[in-house]
Amino acid sequence: MTRGPTVHGFYDEGTGSVAYVVADPETRRCAIIDPVLGFDRASSGTDTRLADEIAEYIRAQGLTVEWVLDTHPHADHMSAVAYLGDRLGAPTGIGERVTAVQEIWADIYHLPELQAEDRSHWDHLFAEGDRFCIGGLEVEVIFSPGHTAASITYLIGDAAFVHDTLFMPDAGTARADFPGGDAGALYRSIQKILALPPETRLFTGHDYRPGGRAARWESTVAEQRARNIHLRNGGGEEEFVRLRKERDRTLPLPGLMLAALQVNLRGGRLPEPEANGTSYLKLPLNRFDPAAAEQPFDVE
Repeated sequence: MTRGPTVHGFYDEGTGSVAYVVADPETRRCAIIDPVLGFDRASSGTDTRLADEIAEYIRAQGLTVEWVLDTHPHADHMSAVAYLGDRLGAPTGIGERVTAVQEIWADIYHLPELQAEDRSHWDHLFAEGDRFCIGGLEVEVIFSPGHTAASITYLIGDAAFVHDTLFMPDAGTARADFPGGDAGALYRSIQKILALPPETRLFTGHDYRPGGRAARWESTVAEQRARNIHLRNGGGEEEFVRLRKERDRTLPLPGLMLAALQVNLRGGRLPEPEANGTSYLKLPLNRFDPAAAEQPFDVE
């Protein structure tokens, strides 16, 4: 049987996001996946409370951090990858197709400095099929676009970190209507994930607690095949794309999207301070349709 990591999830109540510490129990080496940087919209203030909780957990468990990773550029929360990479002295990484997402948003924000060829925001950009190690555990990178053009899955032993492809079975699948998203690509990415062994543990990037239940973020391939509400009818790609587009048309933009992506496409770093020492974010006016009703989460 494939040896698996120990996984500890950190749930962010404000955004419904889940960050992970993934550790090799034999070597005590670990990686951090999708850490959240706090952001208060009213004051435009950032905070590192959840990231510091992660760092304290790692210290208390006697772990050594080898990587701080993102699965994709998040639209609903700011990334703490840069903060934790600096604090813990660990390299950072994301999928190589982040350059395509940078290019899209450099135009939307009119930020010429946010160029696709600028790889300095991360220490490593991963391609499909890349392999690296966390202690004695091998990590395989699976390119899984659809929610964004850059999304990747990290397969670590018997655990797959599937970001915003599959949610818990009672919540379905992720939206695919952001710039660079593609519902057909999302369907094909999901099928690749569901082709993994049925006992593979799947860890999702969000949980919005449908019906008011407690937050959950772990399922298996077998559970998703049998119970996912967006997949269980077996309608195939054409039907999935039709239903996904129909659903996405009803969803408002995430409340933090326009702020978060300016940070996340810089590897989790704030824009360079101006002459007065303050960093500023830009808001593109009239580039998106008004939201029908604002939601705090990157709703499915």
